[in-house]
Amino acid sequence: MTGTPLHPEQVAAYLSRLWNTPVAIEALARIPGGASRETWRFDAVADDTRHQLILRRDPGGSLIDTESETEFRAYESAHGVVPVPRAVALEPGGAELERPFFIMERVEGGEVCSPFAREPFGDHAAILGEAFFGALGRLAAMPVEGTPLARHVPAPPPGDAWRIALDYWEKVIDDDADAPIPVVRAAIRRLRAAPPPPAQRIAIVHGDYRSGNMMHDGAGRMLAMFDWEMAHLGDPLEDLGWALDPIWDHFDPGSVCGMVKRDAALAIWQRESGLTVDPRAMRWWSLFSSVKGRAIWSSAWREFVDGGRTDPVLGLSGWYTARRQDAIIAAQLEAGI
Repeated sequence: MTGTPLHPEQVAAYLSRLWNTPVAIEALARIPGGASRETWRFDAVADDTRHQLILRRDPGGSLIDTESETEFRAYESAHGVVPVPRAVALEPGGAELERPFFIMERVEGGEVCSPFAREPFGDHAAILGEAFFGALGRLAAMPVEGTPLARHVPAPPPGDAWRIALDYWEKVIDDDADAPIPVVRAAIRRLRAAPPPPAQRIAIVHGDYRSGNMMHDGAGRMLAMFDWEMAHLGDPLEDLGWALDPIWDHFDPGSVCGMVKRDAALAIWQRESGLTVDPRAMRWWSLFSSVKGRAIWSSAWREFVDGGRTDPVLGLSGWYTARRQDAIIAAQLEAGI
């Protein structure tokens, strides 16, 4: 992990000023991992009340180019629709902590699985699948007008959502790929040659909605969905395609995020969203998701090799995960979109 240390005195000074009362900080500790932000957990004690909190601070360098306020506004917008921690405070200027950050409540009593764990949810997989895809469907159904995120980021025209998303991730590949990736370039050509239908509605897109970002209680209850740093407004099929990608099947072919079969996931999502999954559109967004994944693995490898980031997960992403994603893309191209 890189970045300057965070000291309890800094956090105490900030919250004491924000809450206009003396605040004591206890058990401040860095949580390992995270591609885009430092994550710290701590307790804040003020007026005999203990607040269990998480602080997300921008690092000196970032794997994914995101903005603290975007993630914060996404948490605010999704609260009450998707299980998420309550957003507490945002400081785009950094204040006492020197770099942009935000604070949210800490969700306790749960676990987060590795994206590559085998049978991660055991007998509770189907119940979690209902909660997981039900929440994603409700997010797609939620009107975006007037939400904190919609006031912060632009909404694309329904017919342009696919192009804006593809342009963004193709540029990431252009910038970060350290070697030719012909199967990905072929997929991009296919995607541009056969665009999907316009979005049925513009919705909040989480951007990384998958099993590895979900906290659950080990008994079938979804506690929280984390890591909204890639949130934006777009076609809700983007999130669905990402969750459906075989890279998240937990080595159970046909399983979606280690929870339910594909048909069941689609049925839950359609019921909760009120939208219909057009097969042609879903094939497009599924191939797009694999291209997006390959862009992220390229960025991970670039950070591992050139960016001074020594987290072995980045090296694994740029090697094993990238190769697996290439095979998924090749199979999709063979099947056609």
